Amino acid sequence: MRNLLFSLVGLFLLAACAQTPVEDPVYLFSYFKGNGDTGLHYAWSEDGYTWQEMNNGKPLLKPTVGKDKLMRDPCIIQGPDGTYHMVWTVSWTDRGLGYASSKDLLNWSEQKFIPVMMHEDSARNTWAPEITYDAGSDEFMIYWATTISGQFPETQVEADAGYNHRMYYVTTKDFETFSETRLLYEPGFNVIDATIIPHEGEFVMFLKDETRTPPAKNLHVATAKQLTGPYTAPLAQITGNYWAEGPTALLLNGEWVVYFDKYTEKKMGAVKSADLLNWTDISDQVNFPAGTRHGTALKIDRKELEFLQASQD
Repeated sequence: MRNLLFSLVGLFLLAACAQTPVEDPVYLFSYFKGNGDTGLHYAWSEDGYTWQEMNNGKPLLKPTVGKDKLMRDPCIIQGPDGTYHMVWTVSWTDRGLGYASSKDLLNWSEQKFIPVMMHEDSARNTWAPEITYDAGSDEFMIYWATTISGQFPETQVEADAGYNHRMYYVTTKDFETFSETRLLYEPGFNVIDATIIPHEGEFVMFLKDETRTPPAKNLHVATAKQLTGPYTAPLAQITGNYWAEGPTALLLNGEWVVYFDKYTEKKMGAVKSADLLNWTDISDQVNFPAGTRHGTALKIDRKELEFLQASQD
């Protein structure tokens, strides 16, 4: 009865929020811990700088699909009808990704495995999937990093177990039927962890240069006129002399703030910019719960947050 009550309240709040702009916004961060086997975790923030753990650190959703049943890199976006859509990495070696939807960020649909790389026998993985909605075509693009053995030999090295990723994508209107898998981004280096945000008629991509030899492991920006590309060569390196991955971005008071995982230092970091070219490291100004790994930052209505808080264990 308690779960049913929260479900009904959540639907009511969602309907209210879908009819009006987010006038009292707060911020939600979806993330994973450890290897991703515990499931989906949330933190929230008033200002995008100080993040507080939710649900007493317990996962809100446990993974059920894929070879390893992981829930790494959880990406959540809201569609135009108010439905939230989530994709995630299910395994280190699977050729598909996880998907679920929700009306209230608490009660999720049955988890599905989407076999986006099953047609490629030489595909080694499907990592860090993301979703972006294209209002112009009224469809979603799901994109991720995959290494296909033998592809792009000019950047193949033995470091990092020979992984040599490029970004691939499918499009969908309903998360039931999907386009053929296509190449999204080939910048001439090992690329992973792309996230794309529509902005002022263009699409802004934040991405990771995964090159190990000589070491890069830093984040960059590229742009395109269309969601499916073509994207420019990287315009700027946005992170410093440390290894970073898993970017996610918010626009806060007219400035871009990009959060990322300083994974070798076991902490989160951030940079900000007003023009996408000049970046300032603000890692010492952001605070995340201990153990936070990368995911997605998104703006939600305060009523949605209050609903989540009321349902905490």
